[in-house]
Amino acid sequence: MVGCASYETLGGQPGHKAEAAVAVADHMHHKGIATLLLEHLVSYASSHQITTFTGQTLAANSAMLKVFADAGLPVHRHTVNGVVDLTIPLPADGAGTGLNGYLDAVAKRERHADVASLRRVFAPGSVAVIGASRRLGTVGRAIWDNLRSAGYAGKLYAVNPHAGQIGGEPSLASAADLPEHVDLAVIAVPAAAVLDAAEQCGQRGVRAVVVITSGLDAAARADLLATCRRHGMRLIGPNCFGVAVPGIGLDATFAAAHPRAGTAGLVMQSGGLGFATADRLSRLGIGISSFASVGDKLDVSSNDMLMWWEQDGVTRLAVLYIESFGNPRKFARTARRVAASMPVLTVEAGRSAAGQRAAASHTAAVATPHVTREALFAQAGIIVVPDFGDLIETAALLATQPVPPGSTVAIVSNIGGAGVLAADACTDLGLTVHRPHPQIRRRLRALIPQGGAADGPIDTTAAITAGRFQECLELAAADEEVSAMITLVLSTGATGDLVAAIQRADIRVPLAVVLLDQAETVRLLPGPARGMASRTGPGYRPTTPRRRPRPPSPVPPGTGHGDPRRAVWCPTSPASGPRMRMRWCASSSDRTVTTAGFRRIRRRCCAATEYRWPNWSRSTARTRPSPPSPRAAESRWCSRPTCRGWCIRATRAGSNSTCAPKPMCAPPAGGWRACSATRCTRFSCSR
Repeated sequence: MVGCASYETLGGQPGHKAEAAVAVADHMHHKGIATLLLEHLVSYASSHQITTFTGQTLAANSAMLKVFADAGLPVHRHTVNGVVDLTIPLPADGAGTGLNGYLDAVAKRERHADVASLRRVFAPGSVAVIGASRRLGTVGRAIWDNLRSAGYAGKLYAVNPHAGQIGGEPSLASAADLPEHVDLAVIAVPAAAVLDAAEQCGQRGVRAVVVITSGLDAAARADLLATCRRHGMRLIGPNCFGVAVPGIGLDATFAAAHPRAGTAGLVMQSGGLGFATADRLSRLGIGISSFASVGDKLDVSSNDMLMWWEQDGVTRLAVLYIESFGNPRKFARTARRVAASMPVLTVEAGRSAAGQRAAASHTAAVATPHVTREALFAQAGIIVVPDFGDLIETAALLATQPVPPGSTVAIVSNIGGAGVLAADACTDLGLTVHRPHPQIRRRLRALIPQGGAADGPIDTTAAITAGRFQECLELAAADEEVSAMITLVLSTGATGDLVAAIQRADIRVPLAVVLLDQAETVRLLPGPARGMASRTGPGYRPTTPRRRPRPPSPVPPGTGHGDPRRAVWCPTSPASGPRMRMRWCASSSDRTVTTAGFRRIRRRCCAATEYRWPNWSRSTARTRPSPPSPRAAESRWCSRPTCRGWCIRATRAGSNSTCAPKPMCAPPAGGWRACSATRCTRFSCSR
């Protein structure tokens, strides 16, 4: 124990006044412990109807007097004989400015402490990778290679008990061999080894850990958090993709490419989505100030990242992907304060029951209900978009343009239909399409060719020149009622370079430009050689008809029956011999293929098992049917591959004498089929 705080109600009875006392061990002074204890004591006392604290301290105890003075509470002092009597009114819920002032003071202290602890994560002087592998293509090796290739200038340590060196650099056998006071350790080991690795890091004085490993159960996660708190380590993860600060060359992730340094801060519960966002913003030229994949967010969360971005001096846009909240009230208060200095952007996640189940499965946290998140975002002043595509587009706009002060939008286009669609979209979103004032409309009509419109949306027609289009933009943006502008252009042979005209225009409001001839954002991937995409490609030659033709009629003589429905479709080609086309087959004598299109049954054309029953199917070939009736009791199953049917000894029609002493196969209808040892030949007799 390093400190203790308590209060005792005056007179021994519950009441509104209590005497407070705080004590801290001598070797733990000046570490903020007394201030933290006082905050918790005030919170507990306020919830138990205590309205005033009293206390005494020596006038020479300047450190304790400073604790009370900096607490954010009004303090009344009265000094007698070197002893200072203190009276401290406590804020109550709904107390207005007094409570808000105290909470702001608490938040400020927390922000300073939080930022100081996160400096070991986002500005480390040394990094250790526990689980760095010799094998390429593993998570540990990818993190190690990214740290080395991104240009990180701090000290790097690889830890692998089975390797003497990793990528040409020496490797330590365990985290216990690390030098003291390593700032950041990235743990990428199997789940069963995470707790031991974290404990060894704590014992060696590591200040922060990033746990990449997933698959930790609830008990293991609780033990991991307890270990980090016992040793004073900040924890990111587990089940995360790592952290990155491109500005200092820190890329402790296993992404395929390094993000570009920039002004957008990213915090994501979905690390893969964070990789995709960082990649898109890097290609757009916006770049990343810092990135954190918080995963299960046992410790570091979006609240911490917002406080870090608030003071880092680099971040101009905060982008969040959040599925759950540990402390919604704290998040709302922090986000509201940060949103006053920079745009805070998020995407709706887990709107449906299926989405919430998916969120719970991959982050081990119950997703906050959609209606709760919606109200929380609105209260905190966060900009919410519905999907990932809108997230990227809105981030690009907010990273390069100021937030519009109002909801009035001027629309200028040289394509009338594009202006109509933009006006409809603005109206659907609750925005007001601006109508220029009469004086501006007259000046616009003087610039716009015949057939255009100046009432709003402004249609300049496709025949306008680049210079006149620039003048139209400047006139529309000069109106004081305009909060933002959307311009939609399609360059033609008659217009000149409209994009250059837009870039030259003096526009003082946020501007979004839509290039109608911009390269497509949808990409088609080629299919495999055997896939459907290749069937219409060059060199494709169909080898089989797509449709089964009707059976030929009439049936050639010698087939044993005269009904075309008795013909059997031959869907197979032989493995040996000449390649046969798919066709209708019927049993015939030793004749060759007839002009009607029937082929005599041979093993290289139609298998006997496929022809034997006119209504044969693969399902009936696998399942033994019921025996024919009547005379079911006399039937027996013939399992020869050339037969596979119910057989019975038959008699000639009109005679009691039997046929040749061989079993008879019973077709579904009609008479009995004679069955030889090799194949079924023909209908030999009827019942």
